[in-house]
Amino acid sequence: MQLDLNLLVALDALLEEGSVTAAASRLHVSTPAMSRTLGRIRKATGDQILVRTGRTMTATPRAVALRESVHDLVQQAHQLLSPSAEIDPASLTRTFILKWHDALAAAAGPALLGSTRAEAPGIRLRFLAEASSDIHDPRRGDIDLEAGAGTPSSPELRHEIVGHDRLVLAMRPEHPLATGEMTLADYAAAEHVTVSRRGRLRDPLDDELEAHGLPRTVVAATPTNATALQFVSHHDLLVAVPERVSRAHLNALGLHARPLPLAMPDIPIRLAWHQRYDNDPAHAWLREHARRALHRACGSPGASTAEESGAGATAPPATGAGNGRGR
Repeated sequence: MQLDLNLLVALDALLEEGSVTAAASRLHVSTPAMSRTLGRIRKATGDQILVRTGRTMTATPRAVALRESVHDLVQQAHQLLSPSAEIDPASLTRTFILKWHDALAAAAGPALLGSTRAEAPGIRLRFLAEASSDIHDPRRGDIDLEAGAGTPSSPELRHEIVGHDRLVLAMRPEHPLATGEMTLADYAAAEHVTVSRRGRLRDPLDDELEAHGLPRTVVAATPTNATALQFVSHHDLLVAVPERVSRAHLNALGLHARPLPLAMPDIPIRLAWHQRYDNDPAHAWLREHARRALHRACGSPGASTAEESGAGATAPPATGAGNGRGR
C-alpha cells in the first residue's frame, strides 16, 4: 500500500479535535473534503476511527491507542521536512494570541510588545481577557501563550515557571490600618475586596482566616486587579494583590502596600502552550521574549524552572494572579 502522509496529518487533526468540522478548519480544507479523507482513513485502517454519539464524535478504542503515535509521527515528519529551524524575525508576519492574567498583561505586556516588534515589525499580539466561558481554548492550540499562576490540567499543555510573586495588602494611605501594628484580628475585622472573574466573594485567604477562627467581611468582588485597586483607592477597603506585577498600579493610584499578617505561599508565574508549538521556531522565539518580559516584571532573576506536561508538584492555591480557570 502506498503511504500518504496527508492521511496521517488529517488523522492527527481528527483525533485531537474530535470533530470533522474542527479538523477541516484547522487544516484549512472544506468539511466535505475532510469527511472524504476520514473515509479513506477508515478504509486504510479498517476501523471507524470516529463514531457519532448524539451530536458529538467519539474516538474508537483503536483511535485512542493510535493518537499519541500518530501525533509523534506527524511532528517528526514536520521536523524532517522543515527547511530550517531558524527564522528571520524581520520577515515574520504572524498574529500571536495570548491569554494572560490582567496584572501580568499590564506589567509585562508593554515590554513584550516593544521587544518583539523591535525585531519583528510584521507581527501582532492579541491579548485576550480571561473569561468565565472561553471560545479560545489552549487545549485546542488556538491560544499561543497563557500566563498565570495555575497549573494546566491537560497533558497536551507544556508549562514552565518563569518567576514568582507574593501577595501584599493594598489600601489607601488614609485607611486606619495603613500605619501602626496590624494583628490578624485587625485584618479580619476590616472590609475586603476579592479579585475573581466569576464574582466569587471568597478566596484562599478566607480558608486561612477561618482556620484561626476569624471570618472576614467581603463587600465586593471585582474581575481584575486593576478594578479592585480602583475600589480600594476610593474607600477604606483592603485587597490582596501580587506585589511586583501590581507595582505600577499601586504607585499610580498612590496606594499603600503592607505585608499580610498571615503566611501565604509565593505565587508561581507560569507560561503555558500547546505541545503542537514545541518545534515551531517562531513560537519558540515568542516564548523567549515572553520569559524575559515576565522575568523583568516579576523581578525574578535567573533561569526559569521547567515543569513540562504537568511534571512537578502543583503549587498551593493563591489569590490575585491565577490563570483564570475556576476563579
